[in-house]
Amino acid sequence: MHLFYTPDIAPTHPQYFLNEEESKHAVRVLRLEVGSEVQLIDGKGGLYTAQIKDAHPKRTILQITNVITGYNKRDHYLHIAIAPTKNLDRLEWFLEKATEIGIDEISLIICNRSERKEAKTERLNKIITAAIKQSLKAYHPVLNEPVSFNKFLTQPFDGQKFIAHCEDSEKTSLSAEIEKQGKYLILIGPEGDFSPAEIDGALQNGYKAITLGDSRLRIETAALEACFEVNFLNR
Repeated sequence: MHLFYTPDIAPTHPQYFLNEEESKHAVRVLRLEVGSEVQLIDGKGGLYTAQIKDAHPKRTILQITNVITGYNKRDHYLHIAIAPTKNLDRLEWFLEKATEIGIDEISLIICNRSERKEAKTERLNKIITAAIKQSLKAYHPVLNEPVSFNKFLTQPFDGQKFIAHCEDSEKTSLSAEIEKQGKYLILIGPEGDFSPAEIDGALQNGYKAITLGDSRLRIETAALEACFEVNFLNR
């Protein structure tokens, strides 16, 4: 069944009008007709089943036939703060795969050794949207605008906080620290790693230093490894 992302849908309204872009895709590309069934996700946990009442290429009318709220809601919350990669294709790859595995929030942090100091979130959000549609996720991860590392450290977070770095100092593993069904924030630094001052700043702000294994990982690989571990440990 074909799936559409409809963030403005109202769960109590019996009908929904697809916008022009989605209507054209449904009618001209997918060749859907009156009576065809489709599914809709609102990015807030709602999964809808609907039937096409008017297959118009500019304003397709859908009749909502079933609503599921809290669809596949996970029992934990994962926020990963990652330094944007120099090659944005690698960051896009991470966003796609992390969304498929399960993530709730992503922050882009600009560090002392960051090779990229900015990132346009409009395209990155489109990558996330495509991934939730492909993997049938009813929740759309939040992508925050880039912010400096030091400013990010001052933001409140009610949960466990970790920083993954490569410095030769005392570190623990996620498996030894994770409290199941909790909220987690994990910092992933740039290719040159966090600076010593940034690591100290994180530790002073309640973060625990963790290792993601013996290999030296690329930014996006480290972030995806952290994402996988958190989801695996909460199974």
